[in-house]
Amino acid sequence: PIISELQLRHRTAQLAEKIGREYRDKEPIIVVVLKGAFVFAADLVRRLYEYDLKPDLDFIRAFSYGSDDKSSGRVAVELDVTIDLKGRQVLLIDDIVDSGRTLAHLKQHLLSKGAAEVKCCVMLDKPSRREVQFSPDWVGFEIADVFVVGYGMDYAERYRYLPYITAVDQAGRI
Repeated sequence: PIISELQLRHRTAQLAEKIGREYRDKEPIIVVVLKGAFVFAADLVRRLYEYDLKPDLDFIRAFSYGSDDKSSGRVAVELDVTIDLKGRQVLLIDDIVDSGRTLAHLKQHLLSKGAAEVKCCVMLDKPSRREVQFSPDWVGFEIADVFVVGYGMDYAERYRYLPYITAVDQAGRI
């Protein structure tokens, strides 16, 4: 594995402490980006309870689209939040930030729905792949430009169940 189950657990606890301090005495809405972030978000939310944080939870799903297999950089929301965000602080949780396009778009989307503030936490960051100006507020691990799976992340819907993060080759083998 690139990142072991134990490393993930330890880093999630550290992130929960930082986020718990940030949102102490506040009532944030946590918005989880589906599908990849569901495992990380579940672990993180359970740890936030230790800091007396009882956030509302919602989910969002987006995709990049273009012609054939090439992304144009355009992002569309496929499944939107249902909680009223007006005046609320939002914590957007995703598995990985790569080009930054999806999270930059989602942040603006949530602000346009009336969120007072949108901060972002990701388990993985690939800064070498950034195409737009976007920096998450909290990052678990910075990684090289490799395709990774596990801990909710997939290759053609496979490997989400792995309790660790590992690389796959071009044929999708771990």
